[in-house]
Amino acid sequence: MAGDLNLSNLKPAQERKDRKRVGRGLGSGKGRYSGRGIKGQKSRAGSHAMRAGFAGGQMPLYMRTAKLRGNTSADAMPVGPFRTYTQPVNLRDLEARFEAGEEVTPESLKAKGLIRSIRKDVKLLGVGELTKKLTITVHGASATARDKVEAAGGTLNLLREPKQRKPKNLKRRPEGRPARTEATETEAGEE
Repeated sequence: MAGDLNLSNLKPAQERKDRKRVGRGLGSGKGRYSGRGIKGQKSRAGSHAMRAGFAGGQMPLYMRTAKLRGNTSADAMPVGPFRTYTQPVNLRDLEARFEAGEEVTPESLKAKGLIRSIRKDVKLLGVGELTKKLTITVHGASATARDKVEAAGGTLNLLREPKQRKPKNLKRRPEGRPARTEATETEAGEE
C-alpha cells in the first residue's frame, strides 16, 4: 500500500474538523441563540466562571451540612493546619535494641528501625524498664521517661526545649493583694 501513495490520495491521519461558527444566520444551524437557548444565567456572557460549589444563591451544600465538633482553630494541635506529630519511642525498645554506653539519636533510632523518618520529632515515653546507661538525644520526653533514664545513670538531652505553658483559668490578681489561703477562707466562713 505504501507504493500506491501519491498526491491525489494523501489524507491526514486525523481528519480536520471545521470550527463551530455560531450566530451566522438560521440556515447555519447555530443562528439566533447560538446554541445557548433562551435567557437564563447560562445564556449570558461570562456565565460559566462560577466557583466550585456555587449553587446560584441557594445555600451551598458545604454550608448546609453539619460540622464536626471540636477545635478547628489554626493552632489547635491535633486538628488545625499547623498540627504537630511526634514519633513515640518507648524505653523497653531502647533496652532491647541498644547496648550499654551507646548514644541514642534520631539517626540511630532510624537505623535500628524504631522510627520511620528523622524529619518528624521523636518523643521518648516511659513504657518499660531501662537498666542500661545510655546517652539519649531526642526532641521531647515524658517526665516518667526522664526519671527512669536518670535512675539508670544515663543522660537525656532535648533537641527542642519544651514550651512554657501558661496556667489556665487563673484570674489575675491586683498587685499587692495576697492570694486567698485555706486559713483565711475558713475564718471568713466562721464569721
